[in-house]
Amino acid sequence: MSKTDRAHAAAARTKERTQPTDQSLTIDHIRAAAERIEGAVVRTPTLHSQTLSNITGAEIWLKFENLQFTAAYKERGALNALLLMDKDRRERGVIAASAGNHAQGLSYHGTRLGVPVTIVMPKTTPTVKVMQTESVGGNVVLEGETFDEAYAYARQLEVERQLTFVHPFDDPAVAAGQGTVALEMMADVPDFDTLVIPIGGGGLMSGCGTAARGIKPDIELVGVEAKLFPSMYARLKGEDMPCGGDTLAEGIAVKEPGKFTSKVIAEIVDEIVLVDEAALEKAVSLLLQIEKTVVEGAGSAGLAAVLADPDRFAGKKLGIILCGGNIDTRLLANVLLRDLARSGRLARLRVTLQDRPGALFKVMSEFDAHNVNIIEIYHQRIFTTLPAKGLITDIECEARDADQLNALIKSLREKGYKVTQVELN
Repeated sequence: MSKTDRAHAAAARTKERTQPTDQSLTIDHIRAAAERIEGAVVRTPTLHSQTLSNITGAEIWLKFENLQFTAAYKERGALNALLLMDKDRRERGVIAASAGNHAQGLSYHGTRLGVPVTIVMPKTTPTVKVMQTESVGGNVVLEGETFDEAYAYARQLEVERQLTFVHPFDDPAVAAGQGTVALEMMADVPDFDTLVIPIGGGGLMSGCGTAARGIKPDIELVGVEAKLFPSMYARLKGEDMPCGGDTLAEGIAVKEPGKFTSKVIAEIVDEIVLVDEAALEKAVSLLLQIEKTVVEGAGSAGLAAVLADPDRFAGKKLGIILCGGNIDTRLLANVLLRDLARSGRLARLRVTLQDRPGALFKVMSEFDAHNVNIIEIYHQRIFTTLPAKGLITDIECEARDADQLNALIKSLREKGYKVTQVELN
C-alpha cells in the first residue's frame, strides 16, 4: 500500500469513528460535529440568572439558543446531517416534513451550502411559518391536513425524486449536532449538577445527554415534556397516556417520539417531568420580564419545570436550554396579559347592581378610592338570570398587585355588592 493509500485509509477510518451510525451516538461523534459546524452556527452564551436563581432557590444558568440565526438550536443538527452527506446526495437535494424550527434550520443551511431543500408542511400551517421557511431558501410543498399526512407525502417524494430525507430528531447525525449545545454549556460551566432539557422527539436530549455524560458521568439529566404531550414519558414507563391538545409548547408537541432517541434516552436520562400550560406561560413571561429574552413555549419548558417544583431542584446548579424563540407575537401578547391576570395585576370583576341612576357611579367611586385603574366596562341587562331591574357589570381593571385588588373587592362586598372575580383556567 502506497503512502497515499494509507493516508486515504486512515482518513476513512477517522470518518467512520466520528460519523454516527443507526446504532451509535458517542461524545466523539458530537465533538466531530462541533468541528464541522464551527463558525456556521452561533456560539450562544451560557449566562447566570441571579433573579431567577433567587426566585427558584436553585443556581440557574441559561443557554440562549434562541439567539441562533433562525432562533432555534435545530440548525446544529440539520447542518451536521448536511455536511455528512456525499456530493451526489447534496446535489440531488434533501427533503423534510416540518412546520417548525427544523424546516427553517435545514432550509437556511441547505441554501447556504447550495443544497436544494424541499419542506412538506400540512395545508393548515400558519402562513407566517410558510413565509419564514421560504425566506431562508426552502421550497415549501403544502400537503395533507395533519403532520402525519405531510410526513407520509414527504417520504413519497423522497423516493420519487431520489431526495435524502433529513429527520427532525430520529437520526444519529442530527442528534450529534444537537449535542453540541451541551458541549458548549459544559465548557462554560464544567460543574453543573443537573441539566434540564426539553423533550419532543428526543434529538436534543439524546445529543446533549450523551455529551454531558461523556464529560461528567455523574451529572443528572432531567427531561421535560408538556403534560398534554407526554409521549416519551409514556413510552419509557410503558403506559398508555392521552397525547394531544393545544399546547403553548408546540415545538415539543410530538405524539410519536423517535425509536433511536428513545433507546438513548432510556439509557441516560434520570427522570422526565411533565409541565402544565400555566407553568409554561409563567416561564415565557418571566424570561421576557427578567432576562429580556423572547422564547417560545418549548424553549421555556426547562424553566417551567423548575418553577413548578422548586423543592425538587433547590440548591442545585442547573443548566437550562432556551431551545427556541419562534413565538407568534399575538400569542406572546396573550401569554403576557394572562400572566398579569394570574399575578393579580389585571382582573375582571363581575358586580351585580340594581338598574337605577347613580348605581354604576357609586361602584366607580370605590375603584377611585382604592386607586385601581378601570380599563373596560361591560353592562349586561338582557341575558341574565337576574330580575328585570337587575344588571351585571363586568369591569376589567388594573391594580398594583393582588393585595390592592383584594382590598377593593373586600370594600365592595362590605358595602353590599355581590362581587366575583372571573378566573383563568
